[in-house]
Amino acid sequence: MEAFIRANLPIASVPTVAEIRLHRAGPKSGLGRLARIGDFGSPYWAYEWGGGLALARHVLDHRETVAGRKVLDLGAGSGIVGIAAAMAGAREVVAADIDPRAMAAIRLNATANGVSIVPLHGDLLDGAPPAVDLVLAGDLFYDPHLARRAARFLERCLGDGIAVLVGDPGRADLPRERLRLIAEYPGPDFGDGDQVLGKRNAVFAFEPASS
Repeated sequence: MEAFIRANLPIASVPTVAEIRLHRAGPKSGLGRLARIGDFGSPYWAYEWGGGLALARHVLDHRETVAGRKVLDLGAGSGIVGIAAAMAGAREVVAADIDPRAMAAIRLNATANGVSIVPLHGDLLDGAPPAVDLVLAGDLFYDPHLARRAARFLERCLGDGIAVLVGDPGRADLPRERLRLIAEYPGPDFGDGDQVLGKRNAVFAFEPASS
């Protein structure tokens, strides 16, 4: 997988987060063909998503958010959020994703940006929160079932004293009653290419349920 990424996904700067360079999919990457192979899965890790872009931009602009802290990039995909956290001075960054191919992308992208990240392959949502200080959750609310599982996991994180920030462009299944808007940033979402004009992605604090 790493050989495929090196050969077919050239390294390029990321829209709205120019400090970070990733192996990015393009028209000639061949991912559409590979996605049709039964065991390949959807190569979402090869593209930027709006929530991840917003979280990465926010962390780089507000380094005190992560400085000196152990951070979990949950649903890491390409690893862009974890890379931003490492660049901003996080003590340690763990990037978790359910797709083993994302692990290859995270390793290569971290190397391309000169940072150290611990890739973690697995679904964490039904278990106990890991021993971290902060969870950065980008784009976990695009599917109703996933959104419910993610919200329950983030609730357990709060119960363990772990701070949670959520990045999202405003999808339908976002648990808005649990979120406090922190910032908005211009930027595309998945499928938009690099088109930024008129697009906004947001960063929220995930907060305890109102009594």
